Amino acid sequence: MDTVQGMRTFAAVAANQSFTEGARRVGISTKLASKYVAQLEERLGAQLFNRTTRSVTLTETGRAYYDRCVPLLEQFDELEGLVQVKQSELAGRIRITAPTGFGSSQLVRMLKPFQAAHPKVFIELHLSDHHVSIIEEGYDLAVRFGDLKDSSLVARRLLDMRIVCCASPDYLDQHGEPKSPAALATHNCLLRTFASTNDSWEFKTGSGIQAIPVSGSFRANSPLAVANMAADGLGIGRIPYYTVLPFLETGKLKILFEKEEARVVGLYAVYPPSRHLTARIRALIDHLAAHV
Repeated sequence: MDTVQGMRTFAAVAANQSFTEGARRVGISTKLASKYVAQLEERLGAQLFNRTTRSVTLTETGRAYYDRCVPLLEQFDELEGLVQVKQSELAGRIRITAPTGFGSSQLVRMLKPFQAAHPKVFIELHLSDHHVSIIEEGYDLAVRFGDLKDSSLVARRLLDMRIVCCASPDYLDQHGEPKSPAALATHNCLLRTFASTNDSWEFKTGSGIQAIPVSGSFRANSPLAVANMAADGLGIGRIPYYTVLPFLETGKLKILFEKEEARVVGLYAVYPPSRHLTARIRALIDHLAAHV
């Protein structure tokens, strides 16, 4: 067993409290992960895990080893990255989490040229519209919209994304095009799912930013779902510009109130502050900033 590989396996199992998930994270079988950890324990002459049929937890010695092990692995990755920079060849795994809509459309298009330029980089992309803990889930990088909930993370702003109001030509022909944001009160508005049930959309007016109350018959946690319903003529939606763009190109949606748009959301590349950025992760962040 390679000592570094054993340490990586141990750290992955410890972080996930599971041999199965830990093995998946390092790309080996559960049986091999168990073998590596057992060999590491034998080499150290200490038990690192308390194992039961239902759980895997660190022993006191295992916790102390884990706390020292993780920084060493990060430094080893950074050292490898320095060598890769000298050789102009990046290699290794990058685990990314991103929102479903943006990740499955815009992000994968941006990742394609990066992987074409660096064929030895293996990217594992996890898409979710729920908040994912980067540190606990073992991700190297997150791509996120909006205000950052965890101030302990490091964030690099990639762009400001417009939030646009849109409707289909068919809906506007049938119900009339609202002449001002205030007229939205008489229209069926397609809503995003938020914590608050008091729905309002912000617009610029002569006196500043005004919140316009809206309501409607459809609500979803996915901007793409709202875009599709708007394109089918159900009502007026307000969603990120990237979601609307394909529908604008085909004429299925039209943007309303461009001059009154009051809101943008930031798109960020986010990573743990304690993690030394390897050359491949730093290169990917630079690539996203350049291409987004």
